[in-house]
Amino acid sequence: MRKRGQINIVLKKQTEEDPLLSHQESDMLEKPEHMAYKQVQQELDEFIGLSTIKQFMKEIYAWIYLNQKRQEEGLIAGKQVFHMVFKGNPGTGKTTVARLIAKLFRDMGVLEKGHLIEAERADLVGEYIGHTAQKTRELVKKAIGGILFVDEAYSLARGGEKDFGKEAIDTLVKAMEDQQHSFVLILAGYPKEMDRFLKLNPGLPSRFPMKVTFPNYTIDELTKMARKMVKERDYQLDSRAEATLQDILKITKDKDEEHFSNGRFIRNLLERSIRNQAVRLLEEGKYKKEDLMTLKGIDLSHAYFDTDVKMD
Repeated sequence: MRKRGQINIVLKKQTEEDPLLSHQESDMLEKPEHMAYKQVQQELDEFIGLSTIKQFMKEIYAWIYLNQKRQEEGLIAGKQVFHMVFKGNPGTGKTTVARLIAKLFRDMGVLEKGHLIEAERADLVGEYIGHTAQKTRELVKKAIGGILFVDEAYSLARGGEKDFGKEAIDTLVKAMEDQQHSFVLILAGYPKEMDRFLKLNPGLPSRFPMKVTFPNYTIDELTKMARKMVKERDYQLDSRAEATLQDILKITKDKDEEHFSNGRFIRNLLERSIRNQAVRLLEEGKYKKEDLMTLKGIDLSHAYFDTDVKMD
């Protein structure tokens, strides 16, 4: 929906009935002049899920490309501000997409360098009056020509009016105005926390023309992700392990869907499962290739239920 010049984008599942979300590209986009877009698309294809992010990336690319064509024809070329808010749980692809946007903007001449500077509260907030503004300005300076990606951005407002985080917000807002076309600022974090954060400053939402919501992965997508991760490590899940994995995912998502860590949860669970498999095989004295490759349901169960190690 478009409201007051803002674009709110919710990444949802592609349906066969929705032609706008089709991944089939026309012959036109296969031309060499569209290589910047194709390279980004190919990188996205390497990831499980993120299906409709292609449509988002295509819209950005199309706007930039057509604006360049308008300029060539002597028409007025708009000057889009690309500051964004990414709302989503950990492991939903926010940082990955930010890197791809930086690459696309570099290749399209929107940003000079196309690098990504990742930051959090500690990188912005100082310990005394004036220190925060200095740290924030230095970080913005490093991000010139690229993207400044601030994760858990809502933490900048957690201390109230007297907290130095407010000074960081004010400094970022000023930089967005003074150097709005020199760098892109992306604020990211949990959906509800980011919504509350944006409401704290009435002028803040309007400074971010694009707000993108990243949904949690489905259990099927997370299972595919797990298969891919174990295959890359020369492991495999037996049928019982897959069933156990799906049970674990259902339990975890039902317990706290709002803060589920998606891909990060899968990676941590599998790494713990591999260590449990190593202990099991050592005690069983089984070292054949099939044994060494196979993760069983019991390995995943022990990894999830019999440990004090935080999975997120």
